[in-house]
Amino acid sequence: MNSEDTLQQAEQALLQIFSGIDAIVKQNLQRVLQAFRHHSVGAHHFAGVTGYGHDDLGRDTLDKVFAQIMGAEAAAVRVQFVSGTHAIACALFGVLRPGDEMLAVAGAPYDTLEEVIGLRGKGQGSLLDFDVSYRQLDLTPEGTINWDSLSKAVLNKTRLVLIQRSCGYSWRPSLSIDDIEKIIHIVKQQNPNTVCFVDNCYGEFIDIREPTHIGADLMAGSLIKNPGGTIIPAGGYIVGNADLVEAACCRLTAPGIGSEGGATLDLNRLFFQGLFLAPQMVGEAIKGTYLTGYVFDKLGYPVNPPALAPRRDIIQAIKLGSPQKLIAFCKAIQQNSPIGSYLDPIPDEMPGYESKVVMAGGTFIEGSTSEFSADGPLREPYVVYCQGGSHWTHVAIALEAAIEAVGIQEF
Repeated sequence: MNSEDTLQQAEQALLQIFSGIDAIVKQNLQRVLQAFRHHSVGAHHFAGVTGYGHDDLGRDTLDKVFAQIMGAEAAAVRVQFVSGTHAIACALFGVLRPGDEMLAVAGAPYDTLEEVIGLRGKGQGSLLDFDVSYRQLDLTPEGTINWDSLSKAVLNKTRLVLIQRSCGYSWRPSLSIDDIEKIIHIVKQQNPNTVCFVDNCYGEFIDIREPTHIGADLMAGSLIKNPGGTIIPAGGYIVGNADLVEAACCRLTAPGIGSEGGATLDLNRLFFQGLFLAPQMVGEAIKGTYLTGYVFDKLGYPVNPPALAPRRDIIQAIKLGSPQKLIAFCKAIQQNSPIGSYLDPIPDEMPGYESKVVMAGGTFIEGSTSEFSADGPLREPYVVYCQGGSHWTHVAIALEAAIEAVGIQEF
């Protein structure tokens, strides 16, 4: 069976699942539209300001709309966040003080947070440099949360619990909303003053609820991932309890300025429009993960999440088993991207990453993972992480080439 036949078979097998995804998209879009109506969003909100960014009606309204969609008291949606890691770092530095402890409950954090915490690098102003201690709960051998350890892990000095929703560059299952709700409940039973912070990157609009709907105190993510709808050119967000959001904004700008600063530079229309598009774009990306997982499972490759398992983020991991296949896969995706199709991805150093990374990202927004892309660290077991996709048919076209590039797994 050739790659085209394999994909056609997958599409037929997944029709019922795709219908269920469409139902989630509809519910999430209804929530977005309700927030737009509630805050009377109009064309006058598209005008931005320059300079300090004071009295920006569009930005302030967008914050309120975003907070309502996420079920939270307050939000800060800012182009000044350069990445999801930057937004997360602002949240951590906003909340934590010398002598506090941060506890990661889902195993090791994403690579780019290691230097923020102080696990790698020295003298750059990490949390460890400011006497914030770090502890993590390792996962079970099956790669799941160790609930028994969590039930007695929170101490009086545990100021913040880090809940990383997505798997990152690991093979563990990403967390479901029910998982996160259970974590928060167990943490608050031990210390109600501990801040439950969720790294929500890749997770927005996957479910009809967000972590802040079910008790998370604070949450952060990137706008060139899910909530940007593939058109927001840069930025990130922080959302949650109003005092915690303001504390994070004081790290983004300065104490005394906080959320009042930050010019939007005529980007307000794209921010509103991207948020409107986001539920549909996420739905397309989820369909792409199912298609990718189903096809490569049939070809004999280990996939995470499993082919027909419920999705918890927009990432589909495939264990390719060799650096040659990892590079070949990314090359095939790049050649079937709209931008830079003539480029060959090569492994290279990237800021914040310990290993060299090979990345296929022929996207309109540089680094966008709401558009279809694939990447992976050049280390065993040579896993490629596919994410995004503005329409699943593009994913299908790119996968045809990827199948031809890596072939059937031989045992």
